[in-house]
Amino acid sequence: MRVHSGRVSLLTAAVILTVMTLAGVDVHAKQSTVITPVLATAPTAGVDSSVAGPQSSNIGSSGAATLAPTPSIARVVSQLTTAVGALVTSSGASAGVTLIELGGADPVTWSWNGGEIFTAASTYKLPALMLEAENIATGKTDPNGEVCFEDADYESGWFDDYADGLCFTRTELAMRAGIYSDNTAGHMLVRDVGGAAALNAWAASIGATNSQFFDANTTTAADLAALWDAEARRELGGAAAQAWLYPMLTGTRTESGVPAGVSGVAVAHKTGTIDLVENDAALVRSGPSGPYVLVVMTDGTGGTAGWQLIAGISATVWQFGEARPQ
Repeated sequence: MRVHSGRVSLLTAAVILTVMTLAGVDVHAKQSTVITPVLATAPTAGVDSSVAGPQSSNIGSSGAATLAPTPSIARVVSQLTTAVGALVTSSGASAGVTLIELGGADPVTWSWNGGEIFTAASTYKLPALMLEAENIATGKTDPNGEVCFEDADYESGWFDDYADGLCFTRTELAMRAGIYSDNTAGHMLVRDVGGAAALNAWAASIGATNSQFFDANTTTAADLAALWDAEARRELGGAAAQAWLYPMLTGTRTESGVPAGVSGVAVAHKTGTIDLVENDAALVRSGPSGPYVLVVMTDGTGGTAGWQLIAGISATVWQFGEARPQ
């Protein structure tokens, strides 16, 4: 049942927390550390009476409305769970969220329905770009090598200059698929790395074991987060792969999701949009206490409301990071 109320009562928040504790929430601190509160107050999620001030937003004409203030989140995982649950419930959407803090003091891996399967939409382009980056970094392919268009590659998208026999460098296709999320460029990259079967086998070997990218085109927040985690830790071609990949995923034409919740911070990410689905799989490269991976999958709202939900979750996770021990 979807709830469309703009505010969530204390009782509702408590029920959300209880249900998630029993079902969809997976949280653990790496190195078996214990998360302790560091803020003086611990406000209730979903209630606007205690906020840390408005969150700035860079949501433009392509995305959502101005991001609303979010409640302060102490360094208490249960408060993060409750706050994200309140945002999801009030939006009326279904969502899957995974957070992986990278390094630093007391890093946490946390999920809200992280294993739930969602339509991947254009997030399939993320593993395709990562595999292409690894191949380039390891010398298997040349970034300036060309991939030539075939009729079966075509899908309406940002660019419409494809013709039989016209060839593009891998770097040009990656820019089109990453910055602009062009569909035909995405198809050509998948073909270039060996097709959907090869792409899925590679992704599964990294930890994306519940995904069927490109063909069935489904995935989970946890799977996309596993890919970003491996990339950030330089396990997929190292610094050379990152140097080629990150510019393709930074300052994209759709910055209304995770980047909007952390305005002014470098974010490498891949979005996915179709019908009522809005997704964002991101590496926040300069968090308040270090980099972190945040993936948010949504279904049921779409458009402005979908991006606003993702941006709100992003801002909430940022506040959780601000309370992290230094």
